[in-house]
Amino acid sequence: MPRGRALPGAVGALCRALPPRARLVPEALRRAKLDRPQATLDFWRLLYALLKQIHGGKWTESDAIDTQIRFVKSALWYHGYGRPELYRLPSDGSAGSRELLLAFSWLLHRMSLLEQLLARNRVRTGDETSVCMCEDDLSQSEQGTTEIAPEYGPEDRVDVRYLQWLNGRLRFQWRSLHAQHQEQCKLLHKIHLLTSGSHVDQILGHFSVTEMDLIRQPESYKQLVQLLELETMQLEAFLEWKQLEPVYWQWMETVLDNMAEEGNMCQPQDTHVEKCRLPKVTSCCPWADSLTGQISKLSRDLKALRDQLHELVTHRKSAWEEKMKTRAEDLQKEDLAATVRKIQEAVELKLLDLSNLCAPKKNKMHGLCRLVYRSKHSASRIGFSRSVSKEPAPAVSATEVIRELQMREASLQRELEQLREECRQRMDKIAEGLDGVICISP
Repeated sequence: MPRGRALPGAVGALCRALPPRARLVPEALRRAKLDRPQATLDFWRLLYALLKQIHGGKWTESDAIDTQIRFVKSALWYHGYGRPELYRLPSDGSAGSRELLLAFSWLLHRMSLLEQLLARNRVRTGDETSVCMCEDDLSQSEQGTTEIAPEYGPEDRVDVRYLQWLNGRLRFQWRSLHAQHQEQCKLLHKIHLLTSGSHVDQILGHFSVTEMDLIRQPESYKQLVQLLELETMQLEAFLEWKQLEPVYWQWMETVLDNMAEEGNMCQPQDTHVEKCRLPKVTSCCPWADSLTGQISKLSRDLKALRDQLHELVTHRKSAWEEKMKTRAEDLQKEDLAATVRKIQEAVELKLLDLSNLCAPKKNKMHGLCRLVYRSKHSASRIGFSRSVSKEPAPAVSATEVIRELQMREASLQRELEQLREECRQRMDKIAEGLDGVICISP
């Protein structure tokens, strides 16, 4: 199919694959290519709706346009979009439709935007929960960033009582969330247990919350059918888009070519202005001799400053060596058993991390998994992994997740105790230098 005929199909499929509350008419893309201001507000609203859904935030179409623009700019900066022209666009949405088209296309390619939106907005008929077992990669990536603490001045200090209040508030919110999650698990288990063996699909064996709601309120099936039909249309449009996607990127190359041509048209004028200004600067140089003298004086001052710095560094180095020698003598007088115990704990942590690194890598679970109840009898008769192999969600045993979380908890607990001991020792050293102050451990 020629590109001219396939382009409307690709653009139409892209617009239909977008979520219903973030739809875009194909004409807006053509206007944005020509940098028409009529398409600017449409693209700001589109990016606002898409990024809000990606970040899971609440939004309404009546939000002020300047609020939408600020959020879009901050979200694009967060995701790494580095084109400075977009951040210079006016906050009233009066110009910049082509820049917004580039940002939208960047999101399509860089973030797999359509795939994320389809996964987030899909109709869930089963009971699912989120599972993440890839925290080791995060801890390793943050290991090098926590060794050196930043220096704070007096103006950056925060009242410790405020930090304690924040810590208490976080603990309260976490306990409330944990209690609600436990209550939800109890209700789900009750539904799965009471409906066990009632489902037509023998692999699942029980009803989900959505299916129970349909049994209690049969008239609500119409809304579910409408949602499923809408999702089917989006998936069909997405499949069509994937077939015609190369045509869209070829069209985007023409957009970049147009921007490059406009930039080249402006460049010769700027060069001519610079050429006209250069003779004026180079022809007026009666102060060259005076400038040379100032440079010579500055060079002599820099040499004198370098000698002073060298002398200061030598003095500081000798003082530091003397201090380290004294510290080494103090360390020899400390309790050797306590030092050996700390070293053993540190070695155990390092060996544990090394064993985790050397262990065969398993497929780390991350994302949503469907909850399927299995009694001991059914679990021994039918393997859990194979029992849900037909499901789109990945399969994982709850026992395996609990075991790995317990191992992770034990490792973090050991690390916490080690950090507490180091903190206690530092506080003791600080207290030794305070006269008339008695510190009592909590």
